[in-house]
Amino acid sequence: MNMPFRADPLDLPTPTDMSGDRRKVGVEIELAGLSEKDLAHLIAEECGGTVEEEAAHEFRVRDTDLGEIQVYLDTAFRKSATSKWHEVGLDLAREIVPVEIVTAPLDPNQLGRLDRICAMARENGAIGSRSGWLLGFGVHLNVQITGERLADILPTLQAYALCEDVLRHTDPIDTSRRLLPFVDPYSRALVDCLAKADFRTIGDLIAAYLDTDPTRDRGLDMLPIFKHIDQGAVDAAVHGLSPVSARPAYHYRLPDCRIDEPDWSVGAEWARWVAIERIAEDDAVLAELAFAWAGHRTALTTLRTDWARTAMEILSQYGHRELLP
Repeated sequence: MNMPFRADPLDLPTPTDMSGDRRKVGVEIELAGLSEKDLAHLIAEECGGTVEEEAAHEFRVRDTDLGEIQVYLDTAFRKSATSKWHEVGLDLAREIVPVEIVTAPLDPNQLGRLDRICAMARENGAIGSRSGWLLGFGVHLNVQITGERLADILPTLQAYALCEDVLRHTDPIDTSRRLLPFVDPYSRALVDCLAKADFRTIGDLIAAYLDTDPTRDRGLDMLPIFKHIDQGAVDAAVHGLSPVSARPAYHYRLPDCRIDEPDWSVGAEWARWVAIERIAEDDAVLAELAFAWAGHRTALTTLRTDWARTAMEILSQYGHRELLP
């Protein structure tokens, strides 16, 4: 049995990419309760920099301690606000139309500073997703990959797929959010495929993913990475979906933004991602999870809650307790 990890929960197990540069994470936070202008000025107050209004409902805070930070109204609403009447309707809907904070790629050790911005926003009236049934706000982490080979990407995808039910069990999604399509878990067919890991090349993995679950509406959206590696394959498979931007980063999509809850933090959510990467680098626990998943799937009647309990027992046995209650 492995000994429990004692590393800093914010430290990635592989902190650098193939070039030896430190890996970065871009963060997107959706919230309400503050105007984009007021929020931009709060950021400048905490991190320095200059606030510039680039367009209606769109601000950029330049030269902050965290690099450039964008603050804007949700894209769909911002683009539709082209007349006085649109503006009136927008003002009436302010509490359900999200304002977004989008950071430049950050070093993980800068996330504490971002949490101070969140605390200031909370103190000034920011609202998160659990404050109302119609508040469809989330937080996205765009985590730079270590490399583009199958060996760089598959273990992390396997670890997430095999532990997704644990994440959902230990930190349940708000009931109102479960009705939204983008919080659906990976299909069992995709988890089956990933557990078997019958891939020889990264192209095999991309083809299997696109054949089984070609959607962005998942907690871990792999399409940006796959488009970065093979644009043609992704473009051919995802017609009719929202545009996919190619980038070498895991798109980890958290279904809730709890910015108005004092015990919530971006750092804590980041620590859960780091735990996934640590599981990915432990060949023994990953193999045990995959083996147990195969047994789980051969049972006549099984539920996702059954798998969550099984996976938690395995994680505990191998010393990976970061995701456990």
